[in-house]
Amino acid sequence: QVQLVESGGGLAQAGGSLRLSCAASGRTFSSYGMAWFRQAPGKEREFVAGIRWNTATYYTDSVKGRFTISRDNAKNTVYLQMNSLKPEDTAVYYCAVRFGSVSYNQNDYELWGQGTQVTVSS
Repeated sequence: QVQLVESGGGLAQAGGSLRLSCAASGRTFSSYGMAWFRQAPGKEREFVAGIRWNTATYYTDSVKGRFTISRDNAKNTVYLQMNSLKPEDTAVYYCAVRFGSVSYNQNDYELWGQGTQVTVSS
């Protein structure tokens, strides 16, 4: 069974850090683009960060300089290091994969994790 499982969410204070992990199982995703999206209450799901198979990275403007996406193909895992967290980062964070490059459009992704809650208090 092919699946993605996120972990690492939780509660953090503003200015703090969290590290999310997304472990893929059932197949090798080394040739796939992997991304993190997030959805805050009452808002649309939005692209946060993505990483291509060749480790090229992409970020939405609001997280540039604060978040870092990385991947370990040997472990079939993608990470999102989140520093200098802000209350507006509060959301459910989802990882997703698609064959080929990274896309900012959630509809281009083939497989999604179940999501992990990140709550940032002020």
